[in-house]
Amino acid sequence: MTKLRLEGYVIASADGMLADSHNVMPASLKFPGDAAFFSSALDGADLIVHGRNSYEDQPNSPKRKRLVVTRSVAGIAPDTEKPHSVLWNPAGAPFEQACAAAGVTSGTVAIIGGPVVFDMFMDRYDTFFLSFAPHVTIPGGAPCFTEVGPGRSPQQVLTAHGLSPANQLMLDPAHEVSVTAWKRAA
Repeated sequence: MTKLRLEGYVIASADGMLADSHNVMPASLKFPGDAAFFSSALDGADLIVHGRNSYEDQPNSPKRKRLVVTRSVAGIAPDTEKPHSVLWNPAGAPFEQACAAAGVTSGTVAIIGGPVVFDMFMDRYDTFFLSFAPHVTIPGGAPCFTEVGPGRSPQQVLTAHGLSPANQLMLDPAHEVSVTAWKRAA
């Protein structure tokens, strides 16, 4: 089997949050430049992986192959509501088997959250694209990774898992929103 390339994608607030206390991404964390970057990246991915609360609401979303991480199935099952989706319980089947069930055995896999799903791959990412909104805070929000908390930033979590910042792209100069590609050493 050809190697799967794992890439993570999230936008985080200055305090490391990706959603509010109701697990909803607030409008204050949505920026057109980041949305365009994210959409383009997902258009180029062979498979999208996310939990039941994470999704991307874009024109091409229904066309994308995806694994939805859930405890509602024993291992792997077709998603009867979405023809390009496969339901996957990591406790019941290995990741590579779930990818194969989705018809993907090589290429790029984009992991788009939430926090528990991001954590599952923390030591396997080839690249993690961390978009950062330095002027947005979400008090009482949901952290982008479960290890984020007082005194521990998303950047510190990525570093602790062997990823290093490689390059940065400004997505929204007016709000200083950027994305940094955090890469694993070869």
